[in-house]
Amino acid sequence: MPTIDEDDFEPLPPRRPLIRRKRVLIPLALLLAIVAIFLALRTPDTDRDAMIAKYGGADAAFAAGPAGQHIHYRDQGRRDGPVIVLLHGANSSLQTWEPLVKRLGPAWRIVTLDLPGHGLTGGTPDKDYTADGMIAAVDVVAAKLGLDHFILGGNSMGGWVAWRYTLDRPDRVDALLLLDAAGMPLRKGEKAPESNIGFRILQYPFGRWLATQITPRSLVEESLRGSVARQDIVDDAMIDRYWELLRFPGNREATALRARIDREPAMADRIGEIKAPTLILFGKEDRLINPTAAQTFHERIAGSEVVLFDGIGHLPMEEAPDATAKAIADFLTRRLAPSAAPAPESR
Repeated sequence: MPTIDEDDFEPLPPRRPLIRRKRVLIPLALLLAIVAIFLALRTPDTDRDAMIAKYGGADAAFAAGPAGQHIHYRDQGRRDGPVIVLLHGANSSLQTWEPLVKRLGPAWRIVTLDLPGHGLTGGTPDKDYTADGMIAAVDVVAAKLGLDHFILGGNSMGGWVAWRYTLDRPDRVDALLLLDAAGMPLRKGEKAPESNIGFRILQYPFGRWLATQITPRSLVEESLRGSVARQDIVDDAMIDRYWELLRFPGNREATALRARIDREPAMADRIGEIKAPTLILFGKEDRLINPTAAQTFHERIAGSEVVLFDGIGHLPMEEAPDATAKAIADFLTRRLAPSAAPAPESR
């Protein structure tokens, strides 16, 4: 019987070292942990019908546009009074104007609307969140209500839309109200304000994607508090309103898309073409837009008037509704002389 020499055989391969298995298992575990954390933090859209019931009520009104828009609006105040159309700022809604509606309603007819990608309007089929898309939304509501001319006002982004609308359709705007409006260049030697955390996140591609998936209520609260000087106006109901409407279907995607659009800064060079009586209101403590923008607007719009509020931030209509309503009423009464216009109510 032949003998077997062990040298005739190849040695068995060594067992895979534990460290080599860890190179696979650890990244896999980290990936699974990241997915689990993402799923735990992910905040879904709010329910469309529930939000309409909560923030629109049984009489919620919508105007259908040619691009498939369904623009949510409210038509309130004195039915036979001069019409004021008011446009909210970025990530806000028509709800922001309710304090002014209560105070100006006895003298004026107040029309407010949720711009595309905001409030109960939500995302629009054409996904046009440019100035032209916003202007089209104003025209949709104006056509629904049969308005061929009106006083136009806006806050922040809504102020930008308002003056852009006035440039495009000067014959339709009887007067212009700019409340902490956007769109003016920085003055010589100025730096852009730090802005709030929500807007800072949107400056980065990953932040824009993340903002469509994860929207903590605490982040909305922090952004809201960073926008106002009067912290006492920020309560749970206000935070919930901003948080829930931001998550209305299509609004977070619209926010990410809007962060990348061209704001056409060169249009600011044309603002001197505006001939409508213009009131410029700014909070001196605005941390989103430098209050000195009020002076820039004033220098460029002939015959404009400026009102600055001490101790007020970016939302004067919510932070100081009595003073804001009084300033608007005084201005319109003098410049447009509406018949039998009573003083605004205090609340």
